[in-house]
Formats: sequence, structure tokens, C-alpha cells
Amino acid sequence: MDITINASFLPHTDAEASLAFYRDGLGFEVRKDVGYENMRWITVGPADQPDTNIVLYPPTADPGITEEEGRTITEMMAKGTFASIMLASKDVDAVFDRVQATGAEVMQEPTDQDWGSRDCAFRDPAGNTVRIQQVS
Repeated sequence: MDITINASFLPHTDAEASLAFYRDGLGFEVRKDVGYENMRWITVGPADQPDTNIVLYPPTADPGITEEEGRTITEMMAKGTFASIMLASKDVDAVFDRVQATGAEVMQEPTDQDWGSRDCAFRDPAGNTVRIQQVS
């Protein structure tokens, strides 16, 4: 069986701020930018991985989400407990410097972990945890 990860979804609360983080900070290319009424779905990803996508989406756009659920999602996003993603780089320190220069909220500077990994972490403009792990 041949299965790949095509897209992961992360909520956004401010499309322009999210673009600045993912495009300008992480260096991802914008693949799609789709608007409907006052909402936007933005697909981004690494330029050298055209089949790997992150879709930044309005978290309460689903008509099946109740007002109460929408409030809960908004509260969880504000606390940074709603969504996260793990990325990888051969040079986590260089990525850290580039993202930090954008003014992104640093959760953890590059650190050698007890389990043998080196990683760092940021919160994107919507509060999502973005952890970046060193790979060889």
C-alpha cells in the first residue's frame, strides 16, 4: 500500500499574519489562496515538496460547528492547546534564527533534548504550536 500525507490542517485567525509566518518566516510557498465571503483558506508548503501541504483554514467555517463549540475552539486556540505541527530541518538553528527575526513568539530556543533530538518551538499567529526538529 502506498500512502502519503498530502495535507494537514491548521486553523488561522488572521490570514495575513499567518502568511507572514509560514511564507516569510518558514519560507513556504503559497500554493492556493481561496476566499469565500470573509474567510480564506491558504495552502502552503515547502517548495521542494509539492505534494506536502498545510492548509490554513478558518476554524469555525464548518456549518456543523455550534456557537458554543466555536467559542471553545477560540478559547483553546488562544491558550495554544487546539492544534500543533512538527516540522523537520537539517539546520534547526538557522530556521530558528529566520523565524525569530519575524517577531514570532518563541516557545523554546534550539535545545538538545534528553531523548537525543535537537528542536525548537514557536507559536504561530493563531496560537498553534510549531515545533521544528533537527534531522540528518
